[in-house]
Amino acid sequence: MEESMKKTQGESGDKEILYSKAIKAGKRIYYLDVKKNLKDDLFLAITESKKIQSKDGSPSSFEKHKIFLYKEDFDKFLEGIQDIIEYIRKQNETIAEESEDEKRLTLL
Repeated sequence: MEESMKKTQGESGDKEILYSKAIKAGKRIYYLDVKKNLKDDLFLAITESKKIQSKDGSPSSFEKHKIFLYKEDFDKFLEGIQDIIEYIRKQNETIAEESEDEKRLTLL
């Protein structure tokens, strides 16, 4: 996964993005943007951008999905993400162990 980072100083076209990080992952790019609302509160905007190849020869397009995460929800969101990642890693370890056991049985 390739990562890139940029800071905007308000001189760019999109003045509402105060800080941004782009994470390139295969066909997808995830943008993590810090923005400010009308009350000057900061929040996180997460955008998934996926390139869609056209089948009829017309130019490809991008499909985008956004999530807005506000500061009062950061801790709960982070706890949830950490819990899910831990679960997936444990499941992958279990699957890998089962796969190794199956390989050993077929060799016998």
